Amino acid sequence: MDNQRLFMDVHAIQTLPPSNINRDDAGSPKTAQYGGTRRARVSSQAWKHAMRLYFENNSAAELGKRTKNVAQYVADCILELDGNISQEEAFGKAIKVLNDAGIKAGKDGTTKALFFIGKRQAMALGQAAINNVSDKKELQKLVKQNPAIDIALFGRMVADDPTLNEDASAQVAHAISTHSVQNEFDYFTAVDDLSAEDNAGAGMLGTIEYNSSTLYRYANVAVHELIQQLGDPDTTIKALQLFIEAFSNSLPSGKVNTFANDTLPQAIVVTVRDDRPVNLVSAYEKPVISKEGYVEESINRLFSEYQKAEKFVHKPLFTLYITRDDIEEVIADGIKESDMDTLIKDFAEQLRQHLN
Repeated sequence: MDNQRLFMDVHAIQTLPPSNINRDDAGSPKTAQYGGTRRARVSSQAWKHAMRLYFENNSAAELGKRTKNVAQYVADCILELDGNISQEEAFGKAIKVLNDAGIKAGKDGTTKALFFIGKRQAMALGQAAINNVSDKKELQKLVKQNPAIDIALFGRMVADDPTLNEDASAQVAHAISTHSVQNEFDYFTAVDDLSAEDNAGAGMLGTIEYNSSTLYRYANVAVHELIQQLGDPDTTIKALQLFIEAFSNSLPSGKVNTFANDTLPQAIVVTVRDDRPVNLVSAYEKPVISKEGYVEESINRLFSEYQKAEKFVHKPLFTLYITRDDIEEVIADGIKESDMDTLIKDFAEQLRQHLN
């Protein structure tokens, strides 16, 4: 891997029925202008949060904790390491070691901003606290070493001390609709089950804003950076497999009980390149126009844009893709997989050849 650059691109086409999975401060579905028209939008933050929840619920991998209560987390690690220390003493040691490391924790043990820390990092700080280590550089080294996979993928920013930042190896784009959208309103009433018989009015009135859309979704991972962060190829491959699975199966949960919009992608494309990542959103700069659905045309445009991009970049090392339906357009140099499990398995085998 010396001086080798590897990037994994993941593209998805996913259709949503009436929904509001990611809303703005006024409760409206987020939108964006692109190609001169208004598109539905789902923020990268919303989808990254959904992916982290998927990691948590579907993987045994060590994951980080994003919290202001860092001192309590480290104190719990101290107690786990040494049962002879009282809870009060452990809490005091945790606050001290965090401040010595440049992570400003108040007397109540909380930080001003959320701090992202992995269990191995917290345990290392806990051991350092027990050993009365106070050297800032040594403690910061412990905070930087052995990041959990979600910290390595999505990064960590520490405003108080940028030396504790962790550069994200993954980038997740805001998902946008491949076509123009116009938000609509659902007028609803709620009945008071115990209202008087002579009161025929509703107990509550309101509106919910929503839209429906076929989304283009994109993310990439700098594989060479992730290996440096996680330490070995096998761990990296497993993390990338989990990333693909989570990207495909996660969904932000905004208003899901109201709309039950639990859809899956209609197409997934995974590409590994040795030059640079390539977002193919340019396929939809001219919005898809159709009265017979957007999915098939959106997939065809994605595959066509993939071919056009080869005029500007190196030929990919390999590409795997899957579609839920038979699609007229194909990726000429790609391998069409039968299902997601096979795609993820073949991805590991193909990538391993390029990591040796």
